[in-house]
Amino acid sequence: MRRSAEHGFTLVELMIVVTIIGLSAAVVAFVMPDPRGRVLDEGLRLAARTKAARNLAIVQSQPISLWVTSGGYGFDRRVAGAWTPVADKPLRVERWADGTRASLVEGQGRLRVTFDPTGVADRNADIRLSRDGNDALVRIGADGEVRADAQ
Repeated sequence: MRRSAEHGFTLVELMIVVTIIGLSAAVVAFVMPDPRGRVLDEGLRLAARTKAARNLAIVQSQPISLWVTSGGYGFDRRVAGAWTPVADKPLRVERWADGTRASLVEGQGRLRVTFDPTGVADRNADIRLSRDGNDALVRIGADGEVRADAQ
């Protein structure tokens, strides 16, 4: 007995498979998150790190400050009457992600908020982060409370 059909795929079957793979790749490309993350995520990260600095000021009974500029932010501690950068990993200097713009509601070029050893901030501060038409607002209250919200 001879078999008349050959084994393999037809051209139409291969084209259908290639089309399905192409459509699947397009769907994956459109639903992939922005590698920079959402601007709200950046605001939440700033808020979490600021809360950690506040808690560190309480635990170490030593003033700690947050400074913010249009290029990034960082934390300093008061040592022998001078502000010294915090070198610990969670509180190192952080630059904003590409495309993120920080505007200080007070309109200053650089903002410094200091937490005293009781966790109270020396001022209220609003920091607005913007990227690609999305905004997040990080609010620091005089009572030391820190929160981030989408705008």
